[in-house]
Amino acid sequence: MSTKTGATAGGQAPSGQKADCLFCRIARGEIPSRKVYEDDEIVAFHDIHPSAPVHFLIVPRLHLENLYDADMKYQALLGKLLGVAGQLAREQGAVDGFRVVVNNGRVGRQEVYHLHVHVLGGPDPLGSGMNRT
Repeated sequence: MSTKTGATAGGQAPSGQKADCLFCRIARGEIPSRKVYEDDEIVAFHDIHPSAPVHFLIVPRLHLENLYDADMKYQALLGKLLGVAGQLAREQGAVDGFRVVVNNGRVGRQEVYHLHVHVLGGPDPLGSGMNRT
């Protein structure tokens, strides 16, 4: 894993991040997490309240509140969020399949207002109540 970004002197957030955002703070290493991957643009870490045997989040270091903020100029970054999901899911043990979930806005049950992708895997990762498609 590479770690090429971090907080600036005086506790200020680097450009593109918010000082008080939970996921920006995790990305900067200010709050401990169980990271599974990081590079200059994204960080992935285990969910603190997992909903499945394999449950981690993939988060851009750049602060985007949700998909409403992520227009086409972020196409490469959005692609990267999904592009690493399969590789990381397999590495974390979700070898028989996984789900990718993005909660967007209050009605979409978003709890942390920093765009993030949930990757859930393992036996029936969201329970039998989910419709199969």
